[in-house]
Amino acid sequence: MTKSAFLLSLFVFAWSVSCVAEERPNIVLIMADDLGLGDVNYYQEKFQGHKSQVPTPAMDALARDGMWFTDAHSATSLCSPTRYCVMSGNMNYRSYAPWGVWGSFRASPFKPGEATLGSVAKSAGYSTGFIGKWHLGGDFLDSETGQIYRKNERNEPGATVDLTRMVGGGPQSVGFDYSLTLPCGIQGPTYTAYENGDWLPLNEDSEIIFLDKTTAIDPKFVSDKGPGLGDSHWNAREIGKLLSAKAVDFVDKRAGKEPFFLCYWSPHVHLPHTPTDEFDGLKIAGTTPTNHLDTLRDLDQQVARIVQSLKANKVYDNTLIIFTSDNGGLGIKATVEAGHDSSGEWRGFKNSPHEGGHRVPFVAVWPGHIEPGSVSDDTVINQDTLATMASLLNVKVPADQAKDSLDLMPLLTGTGSFQPREYLMMQAGSQNEVMFRKDGWKLILKSDHKVSKFEPIALFNLNDNPTENEAENKVDDPAQADRVKRLREEYLRIRNSGERTTPVIGA
Repeated sequence: MTKSAFLLSLFVFAWSVSCVAEERPNIVLIMADDLGLGDVNYYQEKFQGHKSQVPTPAMDALARDGMWFTDAHSATSLCSPTRYCVMSGNMNYRSYAPWGVWGSFRASPFKPGEATLGSVAKSAGYSTGFIGKWHLGGDFLDSETGQIYRKNERNEPGATVDLTRMVGGGPQSVGFDYSLTLPCGIQGPTYTAYENGDWLPLNEDSEIIFLDKTTAIDPKFVSDKGPGLGDSHWNAREIGKLLSAKAVDFVDKRAGKEPFFLCYWSPHVHLPHTPTDEFDGLKIAGTTPTNHLDTLRDLDQQVARIVQSLKANKVYDNTLIIFTSDNGGLGIKATVEAGHDSSGEWRGFKNSPHEGGHRVPFVAVWPGHIEPGSVSDDTVINQDTLATMASLLNVKVPADQAKDSLDLMPLLTGTGSFQPREYLMMQAGSQNEVMFRKDGWKLILKSDHKVSKFEPIALFNLNDNPTENEAENKVDDPAQADRVKRLREEYLRIRNSGERTTPVIGA
């Protein structure tokens, strides 16, 4: 028996084999990219008292149909490491690369047999599908040596990587039966899509070429991440339609026949902001003040397609939907000047240790089980999805797996005993900062890439100063010296011990 099979044999699920598909809820996780709280019109209307400049009817409808969390966070303030956390239920420091980021050709952060969203659902007999941005490494062959290619993904022309096949390290290696994968999303520098590991040509005469601003269909498609190998017909404007069409197809083939888990990680609203002209009859490009906000409307249409497919197949009422984002919103200059604040009232944007960098939309919908229009002030992190799924499916996860994922089912359904976190641990982005929150206080520590130091750089009392006004930074206040010392020591003790930060899942 393989290690993976052995792990799956440890999972225990209580569903009777006689259960029909309709008795077992489907699960859909939709995670947006770089979507801030202020990007969702529902948030602006309900919590800030005004309408957004950008209509987001599909996201708003989910919020009205389910539970909205006012104190929800991403595991980190950056795309790639958060993806590891959500998929594994672990904080990023438990991986081999404590800060991320997993480029297209890096080794997967997942150990063989490690519990993931895919393996948990699959162990319970679910059909599993992953669609969207991966950004968690991958195995491709070197066309010259036949070995796994591990060079920098920012390729020069003539790179010897064979991009016709993703031979490992993708969604299918962590429990997904079906996958439509963008190795690094919409931003490159690998501009290709893979269906079940095979390169999916975007046109009948597509070739893999070196894409730069002179060879791309539109130079705007080559993002700030730079040029690289890709499909000669790469069209960033149409990616949202491609992915959501594949999601609809996944639902259509399984609804009413077998329970399914769809993990949909949209690459929007990440750069480059190249909105489509129209989406299912709705004009998109040019309908808001900026390309960034047009792209937000593209994302909303993707959500609408998935929800409509669930309803058309009459399984919406039997589906748990979780909608969230991988980090806080973007501080795009033109968007800010147009009067749109992607972070809501919070300080900072993506990559920041401040609240705007990691406060995200988090909505859970399950008709008949989660009260529509409800609001929770409890603290949650998007990595809690794994424990919540495992609880729903009666799956027991080994104690040394998913150490930082919290079961939200009692909170969602109002049944059972919810055990809230005593503290909150997160990390920011490329500046190697970590955050520790306890008893209303938030300590920010500055580390380095080698994780050799943890220097206190900020202390905020979020009860009195929720927007983290720098004038009220107490880190150098003599009266708070003992608090800074105690919080830092507690953070390091928890991190260095490797201990769980949440109860054992399914115990």
